[in-house]
Amino acid sequence: MNNMDEGMNLQGIHYNVPTNNNPVEAPQTQTSTTTPQEENVQNDIIANNLVENVNYARNDNLFSNIDFGPLQKYLVDDNITDISYSNGGQVWLKTLDKGVYRTEENEINDALIEKIAFQCSNVMGKTFNMAHPFLDSESAELRMNFVHDSIARNGIAAVFRKTPAKIRLEKTKLLQENYVNLNIHDFLIKAVEGHCNIIVSGETGSGKTELVKYLAAHTKENEKIITIEDTLELHLDRIFPHRDIVAMKTNNIASYSDVLVTCMRQNPKWILLSEVRSAEAVTAVRNSISSGHNILSTIHSDKAESIPHRMYSLLETNIDVDQFLKTIYRYVQLGVNVRGRYDSNEKRFKREISEVTEFYVDENNEAKHNTIYKKNVNGVETYNQPSKYLKEYLEGQGVNIDDLFTNVASTNSVSNFSQNSNLNNNYFNNDEIL
Repeated sequence: MNNMDEGMNLQGIHYNVPTNNNPVEAPQTQTSTTTPQEENVQNDIIANNLVENVNYARNDNLFSNIDFGPLQKYLVDDNITDISYSNGGQVWLKTLDKGVYRTEENEINDALIEKIAFQCSNVMGKTFNMAHPFLDSESAELRMNFVHDSIARNGIAAVFRKTPAKIRLEKTKLLQENYVNLNIHDFLIKAVEGHCNIIVSGETGSGKTELVKYLAAHTKENEKIITIEDTLELHLDRIFPHRDIVAMKTNNIASYSDVLVTCMRQNPKWILLSEVRSAEAVTAVRNSISSGHNILSTIHSDKAESIPHRMYSLLETNIDVDQFLKTIYRYVQLGVNVRGRYDSNEKRFKREISEVTEFYVDENNEAKHNTIYKKNVNGVETYNQPSKYLKEYLEGQGVNIDDLFTNVASTNSVSNFSQNSNLNNNYFNNDEIL
């Protein structure tokens, strides 16, 4: 993988686009079966996206001129991911190391937040007042939401969420901070190499999108990626400007369904949906995987094994539950759950992979799941062999994972469980092998 560029930061510094001398395979020519009516729809969607992208770039340049005042130092701090303002002067920060905490900043007050909101509304050509009390604004790396004090009666409320065009996760740091152990890390990378469909679950702020970006960074350079988002967070086209990546954004004109139709015609290898949070997004996932495309996406769920049922709960139709679940179990190979929590032992907020579960339909046409890895809040890890179905799928893609599941931990550390001992087909507890 080529070195990634620095991206555009919150001060409006633009990318340095790297050169790429690596050869890329030419896509195979396919015969189009598009009808004239479908072509008209696709052309409208592409045209609307082009107009929106031009406006987006123009607005982003204007956003870089907004005066954030004393809030600026928090916006440029890479350790801070979210800023919340409420209750007539309270400033709450969400950080990578400490989690959520309040900071005292007298100069950040209702007057400043209102000033920022008016600047954003002017950039967007929108109104923010009693008649229009809600304002959403979005630049390349910052999402902002404001609630007018006519609605938020204890003072104007605002949230600033940073969406940097960079891969925050890095292998060495992930291992050092016990985000994941080496074997599970390498297993997930091989799963991407083997074109597994993967959905990442977790609570808000647990780092789902960051993990999807990290996994997407390990796709092959000659594999086309299309991202479909309603709010831009992935920024893979900015992170890897030399790759064949199309970033699509849904809007009032182009829905998930409309964009997906066009997406299919763009001949992608990977489709990345930023988040599955609506019936339309669930349908988009199901149609993508059943048509042979590979997906990476996120969803709100408390554990990986619940992902298929969570997807079903988002549907607004009376589709047969067994039929739907078998489709998901058949075509989504892996669910990964990430967790964010304060570790009292390490005295810091930490994020970690807490569960990796595979889904499959067995020879009796029964939908099954198998939790390959699980880590509880006390750090106790349990493992299970991947099923023959997952191994056969990966072998069909030219990927072998047997070396990751033949050896386990030495007597000193479960994080190095690739060194000694053997896994079997039954769950075992880390405490049992130490």
